[in-house]
Amino acid sequence: MDIPGLRSQPFFDDKNRAFWMLQSAGWTFYLMLRMASGVGNGVSLSFIIPVLVSAAAGYSITLVMGAIFRSLISRRPIVTWGGSLIIVMLAVAAYSAIDAWMFNMMNREGAGFNGSLFLGSVTINTLLLGAWSALYYGINFYIIVEKQTDQLAALESQATSAQLAMLRYQLNPHFLFNTLNSISTLVLLKQTERANAMLSRLSSFLRYTLVYEPTAQVTLAQEVETLKLYLEIEKMRFEDRLRPSFEIDGAAAKARLPSLLLQPLVENAIKYAVTPQEEGADISVAARLIGDRVQITVSDTGSGLNGAVQRPSASTGVGLANIRDRLAQAYGEDQRIDFGSPAGGGFSVTIDIPYREQETA
Repeated sequence: MDIPGLRSQPFFDDKNRAFWMLQSAGWTFYLMLRMASGVGNGVSLSFIIPVLVSAAAGYSITLVMGAIFRSLISRRPIVTWGGSLIIVMLAVAAYSAIDAWMFNMMNREGAGFNGSLFLGSVTINTLLLGAWSALYYGINFYIIVEKQTDQLAALESQATSAQLAMLRYQLNPHFLFNTLNSISTLVLLKQTERANAMLSRLSSFLRYTLVYEPTAQVTLAQEVETLKLYLEIEKMRFEDRLRPSFEIDGAAAKARLPSLLLQPLVENAIKYAVTPQEEGADISVAARLIGDRVQITVSDTGSGLNGAVQRPSASTGVGLANIRDRLAQAYGEDQRIDFGSPAGGGFSVTIDIPYREQETA
């Protein structure tokens, strides 16, 4: 549950803050543990002083170790691990000498330096400072890996966006060239009203392509409206030879799909069914919801795969290959595209995608 006014932040997002918190908490816990152990063993209160000095010394020594480790961590492995080992050995020796001197002074005042206390401290302090060093490097390497993972994810996202943009921008040049060529012809024929109407529809269509990013997803209803606008432009070129129809299930109208996904299918239908035939062709767009799947079919009454004009395949046609790539980018393996000539003739392409009302990354 989010608390108003507070913003959640990863613990290691601020490395400096995280270090001081862990450093203080760890040595405080060590001090409390040593004091509790002494009280439990019935040691006198004078035991507290060397324990406090030992904890303060360990706290200070590990601060110096941390500063040195920070400069070693980005070096070559042999320098990092060799240097770290030397630093730990020196730190253990210094820390053990402080411990031995303090306990010797408190418990054997005036006696000479006791080597057995020093050796006993070396064993304990090696474990303590070794664990501290392992934790320091473990946390820092974890942070480095997390940062590299985030950078890799960001680069993959940018690459995906660039690829999707490239795929969608393949669609516009052919259509734009044909439309501008038609407008130019109408102007030469002095049919200014038709040229103006086509230019107006073209501007509306291009405005749509600018409003929605190449990686954006739109509802099926929005996609159909854009197809109708596109077909209005093409119908001014082909007039009665182009006969579009739509059969959209209302339950599927809110389904999300990549913007301008269906446009190349209609463009192919015009190119391979309407253009080569004197009588033109019917182009139908149908969509229905089947369970949790949306099935979209674009079909025409052209000559099909065996006609005089060879239809492109999904591997050779830019439009079909483009759609297949965009579907794979948007849905992964959870999609299917089929095409072929029905028994009654013509050509149809069927897309099967999951029903989603929310746009997905």
